[in-house]
Amino acid sequence: MSETTPAPCAPEDVRRVACIGAGVIGGGWAAHFLARGYDVTAWDPAPDAEEKLRRLVAAAWPALEQMGTAEGAAPERLTVAGSLAEAVADADFVQESAPEKLELKRSLLAELTAATRPGVVIASSTSGYPMTDMQTSAGDPGRLVVGHPFNPPYLIPLVEVVGGERTDRAAVDWASRFYKAAGKSVLTMDRELPGFIANRLQEALWREALHMVASGEATVEDIDASITEGPGLRWAFMGPCLTFALAGGEGGMAHMLDHFGPSLKSPWTRLEAPELDRALRDAMVEGCDRAAGDRSYADLVAARDQGVIDVLRATGRLGGTAR
Repeated sequence: MSETTPAPCAPEDVRRVACIGAGVIGGGWAAHFLARGYDVTAWDPAPDAEEKLRRLVAAAWPALEQMGTAEGAAPERLTVAGSLAEAVADADFVQESAPEKLELKRSLLAELTAATRPGVVIASSTSGYPMTDMQTSAGDPGRLVVGHPFNPPYLIPLVEVVGGERTDRAAVDWASRFYKAAGKSVLTMDRELPGFIANRLQEALWREALHMVASGEATVEDIDASITEGPGLRWAFMGPCLTFALAGGEGGMAHMLDHFGPSLKSPWTRLEAPELDRALRDAMVEGCDRAAGDRSYADLVAARDQGVIDVLRATGRLGGTAR
């Protein structure tokens, strides 16, 4: 995409979205776009992909209806194509959600740039690879961006948008406008950052949790409760930085840093990842099994979805249903 190869339509005029890869993330994207009133064409090489995708959309739809769907939105507007070329032939936007394998991403994005109409923006859902590393084989890398969602994409508003070294800035701006029109909360990043922003923060918490389980300092249940009953309640509407600023009272962040800054040198955290040996793996698996109890995967998904909806509703962030 460049000034000489404009996008086929304005971001607000997109009608058909192609979802390439129909697993948990790709399927979640498909459900989100359907609920926002788009026509969605999906493709995945797995032989049972269509059955799993339609089951995922059906399971997500009650939650999406609670949040409010766009006029005319319906699961029936989902088409599953028999080939990648067929899936993207009429697409106004492409969301790629293939497995996290760099060579696969490279070859797939190269194939997508060759198969789509000139100017169509293609976004990758990658959770860690920079676009610079993924666009090396593409014949038209200027229209390739990262559109990194949080799971499940049909509920969590966040999407982080960033281009690679060979991405046109116009493509990044177009994608950001499109995601906003599609009801997402967009963070447009000025530069590539390994793991992006939210994953980096989440990974720090995850590593510390693994250390505590590995050393017998806390159980899986303890760790989850410490967040859901503690800082997670504040983080639902106020991020960690502003939360810490309030800890400084009327003096704000300045007082907090002056007062608590020395504790940053205390050996509270261990950001190096622990050795994921068999004992730690089993402790994490067994802890999650205990926490789940007799609830099935479907039960847990339903509970998570309802919880997210309740928080979004309570904080006034369900968003619009326009389209």
